[in-house]
Amino acid sequence: MSRSSCHLFLFLLLFSLFPFPLLARPFVLVLSQDDLKDVQNDDASPLDSDSSWDDDDFGGTHVKPDDELDPGSWRRLFEPPTTLLSPSHDTSLDSYYAAVHKIISASNNGDSRLMEEAAAEIENAANTDGDPHARSVLGFLYGMGMMRERNKAKAFLNHYFAAEGGNAQSKMALAYTYSRQDMHEKAVKLYAELAEIAVNSFLISKDSPVIEPIRIHNGAEENKEALKKSRGEDDEDFQILEYQAQKGNAGAMYKMGLFYYFGLRGLRRDHTKALMWFLKAVDKGEPRSLELLGEIYARGAGVERNYTKALEWLSLASEHGLYSAYNGMGYLHVKGYGVEKNYTKAKEYFDKAADNEDAGGHYNLGVMYLKGIGVKRDVKIACKCFIVAANAGQPKAFYQLAKMFHTGVGLKKNLPMATALYKLVAERGPWSSLSRWALESYLKGDMGKAFLLYSRMAELGYEIAQSNAAWILDKYGERSMCMGESGVCTDAERHQRAHSLWWQASEQGNEHAALLIGDAYYYGRGTVRDYDRAAEAYMHAKSQSNAQAMFNLGYMHEHGQGLPFDLHLAKRYYDQALELDPAAKLPVTLALASLWVRKNYADSFLVSCSLWYMSYFCLSLPEHV
Repeated sequence: MSRSSCHLFLFLLLFSLFPFPLLARPFVLVLSQDDLKDVQNDDASPLDSDSSWDDDDFGGTHVKPDDELDPGSWRRLFEPPTTLLSPSHDTSLDSYYAAVHKIISASNNGDSRLMEEAAAEIENAANTDGDPHARSVLGFLYGMGMMRERNKAKAFLNHYFAAEGGNAQSKMALAYTYSRQDMHEKAVKLYAELAEIAVNSFLISKDSPVIEPIRIHNGAEENKEALKKSRGEDDEDFQILEYQAQKGNAGAMYKMGLFYYFGLRGLRRDHTKALMWFLKAVDKGEPRSLELLGEIYARGAGVERNYTKALEWLSLASEHGLYSAYNGMGYLHVKGYGVEKNYTKAKEYFDKAADNEDAGGHYNLGVMYLKGIGVKRDVKIACKCFIVAANAGQPKAFYQLAKMFHTGVGLKKNLPMATALYKLVAERGPWSSLSRWALESYLKGDMGKAFLLYSRMAELGYEIAQSNAAWILDKYGERSMCMGESGVCTDAERHQRAHSLWWQASEQGNEHAALLIGDAYYYGRGTVRDYDRAAEAYMHAKSQSNAQAMFNLGYMHEHGQGLPFDLHLAKRYYDQALELDPAAKLPVTLALASLWVRKNYADSFLVSCSLWYMSYFCLSLPEHV
């Protein structure tokens, strides 16, 4: 494989795996020839000494339960175990969960007395017992200013010691904090560890569907269409699908299994129900269920693990033209699970998947060439394979590219890029369940609980959670049950918290958030009026090619508010707004008319008339709904 041929795949890489929500810009990675490191495949490289490359890069079936991957998670409170706990059950965390339960109840009911009691219990467990999970919650309370004075230093220290004690959510919070401060050396280490946990939970054959957190608003109003599809068993469409499945529709049976296996459309994951529906679908001749049955038996999800049966189901799937099943078959041969290890056979299966344009096949071939498993090691070919797989949306490929940028193997070392890629993958870890619980609470009308959960998730760096939490504060006000330093939030505390959340969301590409921040400073909502900072926020939105921001900047130049009085620049921004959004034709036409009057009839009564006309029809600086 020549270096130039690998470059063909390096010019533009669109991260289509993550369907970025409305108002957040897609993450685009542009690679040039300079990014490709010129390495000799037989030379020593960081691959030989870096322990991060010693892991099972094919992914693994020996995954731990989510409670072990995400210790201290609130899963026990939102998804209690369906079986009775054994007498040997560890009770050391019972007091911790009792305190967290009080926090959730207090947030939902606006009970400041109960919240103070719970915060005191958490603080005692953190400071006296040194419980890392209590430290994590205490860091959250200090960071948000809930029943404690808002203190970023104390929040950081508690998260630091919680992370040292193994709390994954505090590692996420720390990594996000470091990345915001461009401390990539520290951020990349944490995100790499968290991304590895996420990758090891992915499927061995087909790609897991992306369960993207739901944006509960579309900027102006509640996102009713998305919410309608997230009501789980209460959704009318789901009930129709279930009825069709019960009447023997094979396609409906397969979808039912899929929904329960992955926890789609607001359903709780239920591997037992998934297995039942997949088996029924197979009996009706539905071939797509064959591959998922192979996954279920390989993982022991709801059944006893059985690699022989897994291989049988996957082989049947491949015979029915489900080419991604070849990845699972190759994986079993690489690991020697249910069959003798056979790298040659494994490569044949991966080749078959890749030849049929399956992203997983390209990924697995990349791992073989990267590590020299059954083939001569060739980092350049591995690089090509990972980029092809990433272009097709293969999540594990993003992880490998992140490691290449992190270690300098195959690609030139680039810590900011590695950090961004690791973060994308890490956000698919088990801690993302917070979003599902928050959405369930929101749909039930439990705004306080929803706001608490979105706030916790926002602290971990999820842009959608930051946006959702801020929107709940703005939309529901006192009904958000926001808890402040000494009880239910004052208006000032609510505005300040919403401002902080919108700002964080704007940093991550949310245009609506940047506009709202600009409005807050321009009108003095929840903060001191500051035209300079308003202009800065609008500039941030403008950098994302936002037409409304362009118009606002033109207006501020026209009136000399926060920006120099400059009619030429004002016209340029007005013109750019119209170029970006044809719907801006009326306000831009009026604005340009005002500029013409200002330029040709300065100091006349017509200027005053034009200003009145603009303020009447264009609402001065246009509001954002």
